Amino acid sequence: MKHHKRIFGAFGGILLAAANGFAQDSRSNPEPNSASTSSAASALAAACAQNQTEFARFLTVRNKDSFSRMTPAARLALMKRFVLLGEPGKAAISANPSGRPIVRCETPGGTTEMQIGGADIHDNVAFLPLELQEATDSTGASAHQINMGLVREESEWKLLSLGVLLLDLPALEVEWDESEIEATEKDALESLKTITSAVESYRKKYLRLPESLANLAPPARGKPSAEAAGLLDSELAKGEKNGYAFRCVIAGASDLGAPAKYELSATPQKYGRTGRRSFFRDSNGGFHAADRQGAVGAETDPQVE
Repeated sequence: MKHHKRIFGAFGGILLAAANGFAQDSRSNPEPNSASTSSAASALAAACAQNQTEFARFLTVRNKDSFSRMTPAARLALMKRFVLLGEPGKAAISANPSGRPIVRCETPGGTTEMQIGGADIHDNVAFLPLELQEATDSTGASAHQINMGLVREESEWKLLSLGVLLLDLPALEVEWDESEIEATEKDALESLKTITSAVESYRKKYLRLPESLANLAPPARGKPSAEAAGLLDSELAKGEKNGYAFRCVIAGASDLGAPAKYELSATPQKYGRTGRRSFFRDSNGGFHAADRQGAVGAETDPQVE
């Protein structure tokens, strides 16, 4: 539950400001059990599970295209705004005695219940009141009221706004990517260390270094082998993950027969959006980092832990 409070603290200012944001719109056309409320519930369930493919189904064509270009960290940050939980959860959709949809999002760190009110539809735009509160709260002390906006596009309801946050992802994607740079850089360094452990495990088992990261991938079928040792996930074994490109270079053995050494690098794929610092693991096992304007790092760069 501590994580729940931290996420709400990060975005609560935006969400609470929205409590009155759309409340001034007329309520002349309520639609209790509409397709818009069903779409809203499904979108919240996808956000709860942090299922990017499913969540993208509820974005407009314009926003969906921008969503695909955002870094994974920025896409997750967007989905977290909808449920105020930092971890992927298990979603369940039910209804209250009045038939209003309730989305329950259960995570290891806490559980949130989101009750969706009747839609107020104006032509092709719908506004839905949304109440979020902790599932264990019987007094309503943790309840927060916001509004969701949806727009009808090609006969389907798509997400338009959350509180006062208008989902204009083409205008926001660069800003959001930049806000997640610290997280993506941290992940890149951790991935470099993960690759190091995998390479050392490979060397210990097969008495040589892998020819490429692909040798560390999970086997397509059967048991692990020197060609596919199953020491890295498939994404990292392809040399790309979370906005960074990874490379492994064998430095060669000495004339005295010492074990071959290797170097690793992690470079931002979109400098300034997926990261600024390039990371490098030298042949002696030291890690380095520096802003190289998108170029590959080197052992002369400052060391990092």
